[in-house]
Amino acid sequence: MSHHLDTPLAAQNGQLFIDDLYVFAGPGSTVFVMDVNSDITGVYARPGFHPEARYEFMVHLDGAAFEDLTYRISFGAPDRDGRQALRLHELTGAAAREDTAPGEPVLEGRTGEPCAANGIRLWAGRAADPFYIDLSLLALVNGAVAGGTVPDLAAWNPEDAQNSFAGTTVESIVLEVPHSHPLLRPGARTGVWCATKLATDAGGWRQINRAGYPMMWPIFWPGDTDFTNPANTRHPSQDFPADGEHLAGLVAAVAAGATGDPGGYGRTVARELFPDVLPYVVGTPATFGFAARNGRPPADNAPEVMLSLVTGTAVPSGLTPAVAAGQRAGAFPYVIPA
Repeated sequence: MSHHLDTPLAAQNGQLFIDDLYVFAGPGSTVFVMDVNSDITGVYARPGFHPEARYEFMVHLDGAAFEDLTYRISFGAPDRDGRQALRLHELTGAAAREDTAPGEPVLEGRTGEPCAANGIRLWAGRAADPFYIDLSLLALVNGAVAGGTVPDLAAWNPEDAQNSFAGTTVESIVLEVPHSHPLLRPGARTGVWCATKLATDAGGWRQINRAGYPMMWPIFWPGDTDFTNPANTRHPSQDFPADGEHLAGLVAAVAAGATGDPGGYGRTVARELFPDVLPYVVGTPATFGFAARNGRPPADNAPEVMLSLVTGTAVPSGLTPAVAAGQRAGAFPYVIPA
């Protein structure tokens, strides 16, 4: 689950904690972006990516419960300039679900530099954060979710909204895969999530953090400051059995004033958000909006959509994509290197 805000555990190693996942169409391609290690608090534990970790994009096909395609990115130790060697591996079929599978090497490169092979492009490095929200609005919804009450937005004035993330940066991994890929051809129905995994002393791998839909952790589990919630380590296929009723109950309480059937609305939202994988039809325009959620482009106001979905009523954020226009790019690598 994603979370921008610093926590005691994130402060120890923010390199492993995911801030955002974006999936959208490039020119004849699908673009995957994973952001980690936000400096929203003004400091972060270490620059760069963890050299003993894996950063993975997982792709489910046609509504499958498990991934059929995984892209695994790993990094070396920083050199004198802070640059890191990087490697990209592709895993398909059963191997896509196995930490022990070696995968097929796709390309190698260095952070801060674009690299490409066989039509696939990769860039990783420090970049401007395109995410935008006024955290005071999130606090109002957080309080309602925690207290099981309808949010009181009477004191919220959208005209006074300020982007709390203006000028902040993240470590970004940008992966672009052409439509010629046999599993990512136009029309393919996918569900995408990402995860960070850390090598264990026993020689295996431990999943540290994951992300699919935006804003899940800040809305539902903002008090989990040490990231001990088991949702971090489980697979999306376990989401609804493990937490579906709990999430439905939270939504029902918050949306009670907006619908005649709070319980039914809560269950509908829980089914929408679980399993926590981001749906995207390859080759189509990505949009994360009120009417449809198909991938997630960096410009879309995902916080406004998620807050409105959870509360069952329109929650105007007061911010438009223009507020962060200078923190994203229209061409590869689609981020603004810091």
